[in-house]
Amino acid sequence: MKMNKKALALLSVGHLVTDLNQGALPALLPYFKESLNLSYTMAGVILLFSNLTSSVIQPVFGYFSDRHPKGWILPLAPFVACLGMAVTGFISVYPLLILAVMVSGFGIASFHPEGFKTAHFFTGEKKATGMSLFSVGGNFGVALGPILALTLVASFGLKGTLAMIIPGFLLGAVFLFSIRWLTDPVQLAFTQTPQEEKPPVSRHELLSLLTLIGIVILRSWTQMGLVTYIPFYYINYLKGDPLYAGKLVSTFLMAGAFGTLVGSPMADLWGHKRFVSWTMLLTLPFLFAFVYGGGSAAFVMLALAGMLFISTFSVTIVMAQTILRYRLGMASGLMVGFAVGTGGIGVTFLGMIADHWGVPVAMKAILILPLVGFFLSLLIQYPPRAKHNEGH
Repeated sequence: MKMNKKALALLSVGHLVTDLNQGALPALLPYFKESLNLSYTMAGVILLFSNLTSSVIQPVFGYFSDRHPKGWILPLAPFVACLGMAVTGFISVYPLLILAVMVSGFGIASFHPEGFKTAHFFTGEKKATGMSLFSVGGNFGVALGPILALTLVASFGLKGTLAMIIPGFLLGAVFLFSIRWLTDPVQLAFTQTPQEEKPPVSRHELLSLLTLIGIVILRSWTQMGLVTYIPFYYINYLKGDPLYAGKLVSTFLMAGAFGTLVGSPMADLWGHKRFVSWTMLLTLPFLFAFVYGGGSAAFVMLALAGMLFISTFSVTIVMAQTILRYRLGMASGLMVGFAVGTGGIGVTFLGMIADHWGVPVAMKAILILPLVGFFLSLLIQYPPRAKHNEGH
């Protein structure tokens, strides 16, 4: 089966538009903090609710997606995600701000399991390479989110977030016209694999999956921590230019998008588990150089760290889909949703550290996480053992 780049490109654009909102929120937190007079912990709670609705509940959407394909989610989800974020600039009450963020989160959460499952049927034989074409859209979306949000706010004030609705509306319309040919392979596979014929998950597969989830949680905690606290460090602590902070965050995430495209073919060639282990370890020196260095070198160190660290994104998804090969929606929901969202909850703990010991200490606390992820990656059993070896 050949890779269908047209389908993957369209799905990737949908992924980009949906994840613009995930990238925009951390960059907007300093403005919400000032506008509503919030503490760092309260600002972290906004991100917590975003992660709960956009990420942690994704396995629920994945479960229902596996029970029956729901292609109508593809056009609706990006629009809902953008709508929730668009109205945040008009809100002056803390609970309503959380509600708007949750609406955006539900749009994000519903798109990912269906999107990753649909992309699976167009990747061809080189699974990590094909999946990277879809994944990189999300990487670019998260990377462009801070620049877009900060540019809108700098140009039009906080109410400039209203412009976030435009890409969601346009993309939703494009998906409506393309939904039939995009979802036909999913529907066909569903009818050929009845629910009652799906074998249960073995003990070895479950252990492999739990180890992989742990790795992704640590990766997410590191990534979300940097994306959230780089703006706080440069805007609130150093009183610097907000656009400079946005450029740093986007540099980190854009480099990660590049790493996703370049790294996935290497992972297909060298082995998925080996690739994840080495990138975790090699990220460490560049993160240390960024935190303890400064000047223009900060951009270079952060770019190299992002390129290595985020390059494993599509690889871990393919690993989960290999382990849960009959439950593709659930695999995507667990990796992109639960694991990423649970890691994002760690940002709330970083907020507590920042409130008590300062933002610089919170930044330094992030550095230990990739090292823990490296040691955890050594324990994962992948590819999972064959069924007949169960119990041996």
